[in-house]
Formats: sequence, C-alpha cells, structure tokens
Amino acid sequence: MLNVKEHELPGVKTCDLKINPDERGFFSEVFRQDWKELLGDEWIKQANLSYSYPGIIRAWHRHRRGQIDSFLVLKGAMKIAAYDDKDGSPTKGKVVDIIGRGEKPQIIRIPGHYWHGTKTVSSEPSLTIYFVNNLYDYDDPDEDRRPHDDPDIIDYRTGKAYVW
Repeated sequence: MLNVKEHELPGVKTCDLKINPDERGFFSEVFRQDWKELLGDEWIKQANLSYSYPGIIRAWHRHRRGQIDSFLVLKGAMKIAAYDDKDGSPTKGKVVDIIGRGEKPQIIRIPGHYWHGTKTVSSEPSLTIYFVNNLYDYDDPDEDRRPHDDPDIIDYRTGKAYVW
C-alpha cells in the first residue's frame, strides 16, 4: 500500500517510499508501473541526475507539453516549489513547497504546467534524481523560464513575492 499525499495544487503529490532494512542496509522500490494512485496512466521515459551546491536555486520553469517531474532527493535537502498562475484555475496564485531529504526517501511529483523549481536548503550539496514522462527535445526544449526572484510570483500565504 502506497502512502500518497495530495497537496493543494491538483496533481502535486508526495509518496513516502517503503524502506526494507536488513543487516546490509536497505532496499526500496522507487517506481512501479502499477502505482496508479501516484502515476495514473503516465510512465517514465527519462531519468536525470542533478547535483546542486548549498543555496543554489534552479527556478522558475514550466513545461507546456504535458511533462511531469518526479523528484527523489538522494542526499542533502531540497525545497521543491510549484506555483499556479493559470487564469480561471481555482488554485490560481497558490504555491506549494515541499522539502525533500535524503534521509527520508520520497517521490515528489510536480505536473509541469505549474511554474516550479528547486533550492538546496541543506549545508551540504543535494543530489537528486528526477524522472520525467517525456523525452528531452534538444532541438525544441519544452521549457518556459522566469527568474527565481520574479516579483510577479506572489506567495498567497504572505501576500509578498515568493522567497526561496
């Protein structure tokens, strides 16, 4: 049984991974095609590895062709945020941020139509693998970008620009 949590933005989910420890260490499944409550009918087409120094922000960007990013922080700690700016959306102006940590293996699923990004919040570098359901197109990348300190991204909780 998966422990999937839905967050305030539709489609943003976290899933605690089951750790199976023994005297050698532990084993954990990361993805299974039958995890419908996390993945629906999507499937992974590419896996990427990201190493970021403390304090590094990689934001904001979004994908317009249906890409979904599923992050797994392996080392350190990383804040992963998503922001909805779609006109007519019931969650327009909402932001969700989640801290992923290497000590607590968890999948953090972000539908790519939300503006999203990351910041390493640990005193050590973060190492993150993330899985996507679309292949990267080198000739026509599926990314729109905004600066990490864009004053138009307002944190509804504070009424001020989002602070990483």
